Amino acid sequence: MRIARFICSLFLAVGLLAIPAQSRAQVAVGISVRVGPPVLPIYAQPICPGPGYIWTPGYWAYGDDDYFWVPGTWVEPPEVGLLWTPGYWGWADDAYLWYPGYWGPEVGFYGGINYGFGYTGVGFFGGYWRGGSYYYNRSVTNVDVTVVRNTYNTTVINNNTTINRVSFNGGRGGTTARPTSHELEAARQHHFQMTSEQTQHQQAARGNRSLLASVNHGRPDIAATPRPGQFKGRGAVNTGRPETSNHSLENPRETNRPGKPPANNERTFEDRPAESRKETNRPGKPPASNGRISEDRPPSSRASNTSRVNPGLEQKQQKEMDKMRQQQDAERQKVQQRHTQEQQKMERQRPSQQQHDQLQRRQQQQQDQMQQKHAQQTQKLQEHQQREVQRQQPKPPKDSRPPKQQQ
Repeated sequence: MRIARFICSLFLAVGLLAIPAQSRAQVAVGISVRVGPPVLPIYAQPICPGPGYIWTPGYWAYGDDDYFWVPGTWVEPPEVGLLWTPGYWGWADDAYLWYPGYWGPEVGFYGGINYGFGYTGVGFFGGYWRGGSYYYNRSVTNVDVTVVRNTYNTTVINNNTTINRVSFNGGRGGTTARPTSHELEAARQHHFQMTSEQTQHQQAARGNRSLLASVNHGRPDIAATPRPGQFKGRGAVNTGRPETSNHSLENPRETNRPGKPPANNERTFEDRPAESRKETNRPGKPPASNGRISEDRPPSSRASNTSRVNPGLEQKQQKEMDKMRQQQDAERQKVQQRHTQEQQKMERQRPSQQQHDQLQRRQQQQQDQMQQKHAQQTQKLQEHQQREVQRQQPKPPKDSRPPKQQQ
């Protein structure tokens, strides 16, 4: 079996030469499987350990002739301002290839896989960076507001009317998502690979027999952890689903999260670790983009003494920015939902390649127009808020020096 896998890897390396450069950058050469991964298990999210942690969803990895579940976990990014693009399995050349995840200033393409907790299949709605602080969307993330102060609440709408837990892109039963021009651009930005904690977390999962798909039948005992490698003790979460068969499609009623809490209600705030991490003022310059699309970024050039000039002004401007962000998120999700429905309708009609390309171009044009409109809205609000800040600045004293005497 291992010899066969080695030979397959050689053919795979040759076949990858035909894959576009922007896609090839995310392919892990040598990891190809003929059988697709199980569906994603439904599980609850452990409570966030503290400010600055980013949620990285669980996924099926492959090793030693079997899939194994890598539990979702909260991770500190390698630098302030970075977000996580999850990895995914994609069907190509009669095999499933693994496209590894990465850290970057923006969330890129991850196969259209609905990992939940803000990862709806397109983009990320679980939080954003503003300056050196990370803000959490409480509607899709589990945070204790007494520990994590920077929060907001925006309802996340699923892109599909029929929700399934499929864990791969392409092939029979897989998602049909294709990367947009914006996601391709995000893939070309400077990236960071998995942190050492993430790598150790994956290796620990590989060595845990209970996480093998052949053992747990798609229902791992440990589905999520509060920190990397913390598979035991308080905060570790198991699955809340009776069965997950390979390639099966499901239709749970859950909307914003990938699953309802288990019966023992493990997602209570009492499950958070007693210790709290120090403030996330880590070294490193924040990237120019904060992981949301660039036009949706809140202003970072606000004067540092705003609160001293008028404490209520900063709160007012933050509410204005949150309101605009919620409206833009709702519009973006509505467009994504309409595009998904159009794609599903066309697939049922067995379109030609020309018809498929025409639909993609039209949808891409609509996305570009929407992004341009959002950029203009954000710029207009930023300029308005900057003028408000300038009006609040104390006026400099008049020049009291006597006029120069004429010679």
